[in-house]
Amino acid sequence: MNFVIEMLNIRKEFGGFVANDNITLQLKKGEIHALLGENGAGKSTLMNVLFGLYQPEKGEIRVKGKPVKITNPNIANDLGIGMVHQHFMLVDTFTVTENIILGREITTGGRIDLKKAEKEVREISERYGLAVDPQAKISDISVGMQQRVEILKTLYRGAEIVIFDEPSAVLTPQEIKELMQIMKTLIKEGKSIILITHKLKEIMEVADRCTVIRKGKGIGTVNVSETNPNELASLMVGREVVFKTEKAEAKPGQGVLEVQNLVVKDPRGINIVNDLNLSVNAGEIVGIAGIDGNGQTELIEAITGLRKAESGSIKLNGKDIINQTPRKITESGVGHIPQDRHKHGLVLNFPIGENMVLQTYNKKPYSKSGVLNFKEIYKKARTLISEYDVRTPSEYTLARALSGGNQQKAIIGREVDRNPDLLIAAQPTRGLDVGAIEFIHKRLIEQRDNGKAVLLVSFELDEILNVSDRIAVIYEGKIVAIVNPKETSEQELGLLMAGSNRKEAGEHSNA
Repeated sequence: MNFVIEMLNIRKEFGGFVANDNITLQLKKGEIHALLGENGAGKSTLMNVLFGLYQPEKGEIRVKGKPVKITNPNIANDLGIGMVHQHFMLVDTFTVTENIILGREITTGGRIDLKKAEKEVREISERYGLAVDPQAKISDISVGMQQRVEILKTLYRGAEIVIFDEPSAVLTPQEIKELMQIMKTLIKEGKSIILITHKLKEIMEVADRCTVIRKGKGIGTVNVSETNPNELASLMVGREVVFKTEKAEAKPGQGVLEVQNLVVKDPRGINIVNDLNLSVNAGEIVGIAGIDGNGQTELIEAITGLRKAESGSIKLNGKDIINQTPRKITESGVGHIPQDRHKHGLVLNFPIGENMVLQTYNKKPYSKSGVLNFKEIYKKARTLISEYDVRTPSEYTLARALSGGNQQKAIIGREVDRNPDLLIAAQPTRGLDVGAIEFIHKRLIEQRDNGKAVLLVSFELDEILNVSDRIAVIYEGKIVAIVNPKETSEQELGLLMAGSNRKEAGEHSNA
């Protein structure tokens, strides 16, 4: 069998913690090979070993049959291995070309030849259908485009084997479709791909084979054409996973959130939230469906006090909270699971235990007369870590060292524990595996059943349809339709999100 990469019996430890326990992965030439596992299963660690960022304690790596020692990423590059990281490694103030050639600059007479580099970048971009402008500044392009720059960077360095680490975690549904197409083009051009993911839909769509790892151990490799999402999910988490969220009929109570004629402007002075009306009652989950950039982020920021609203009213339990401070809004009964857990959810360089009291550290028993009581803080953290199944070596571990799913569980534990009247969950399962998604959906429904109001904002249509009791469709900063999840479809929602009215969307989806 011709394998371009063989990772044989790889073991990687971090101070006694075994991240990869005797794992074997073999990549054939011209295939997309998925590496599937829960958050924290050891997928990224294994690929960081292949890319030379970590050194294994045991095991052997072979490239095209020859044993190799990959002690740093430059050696990986020289062996034709490139990696597109989940968190992009780009310099915001540089152009696309400057980022791509960084460390591999073309010089003429001792000066960087940008013109020649731009020409090369454009040629590679066109060959692989990446459609990237070589002169654009990174800070001015979308997340999806930035990812294409990362792909271009690996191709520019001559990669024959491309590792994609959770590539769709930060993309919109449309960008994910485009990414799948790019992967297929790379394979046609003779490349081989390792795709780290926990999204079963993507594996079924593009992968040829799939290696599953669970809690650091290799479970096995399967042909994707001979398996199904349920079987893969069971291999991944070690038990049967329920995809359809079980929930009783909602029993909505009185109004908790009432947004009327809300206007929020963007930095250019354009109305990004445009005369929007929305209500959420106690005991129900209202899902907001919309294509990214239609005002969802700004709406949540206005409700939580992170952005100033221009006009209108935001009432919580009948009291106007518009343009109050985030702390005042939080203390009046709002919980917020932010869409960017790194930027707004956690202080990454704080221990996870201290992150658990970010909203309550100024209250007893966590502080007295301005002095923090760490004994009480960590006691609380231990309780929440256990209750919300946050997998961490200890409560003193830095937040940045936890996997995405465990970071998210910590935030949810912190917000739900405060027992807010309104819980805002923005992209709560973005980048998470099926086990963590199931856990989080259960918690949102639990809040609803406890008589709380839940506002769910998500780009995942199956999540919106599965969890919501009512769906509000947002388009160009307005709620354009309120639909019942039982009486609509992904197709109808998609059309409403693109600006069709209800009648047109219904006709199209019935056609």
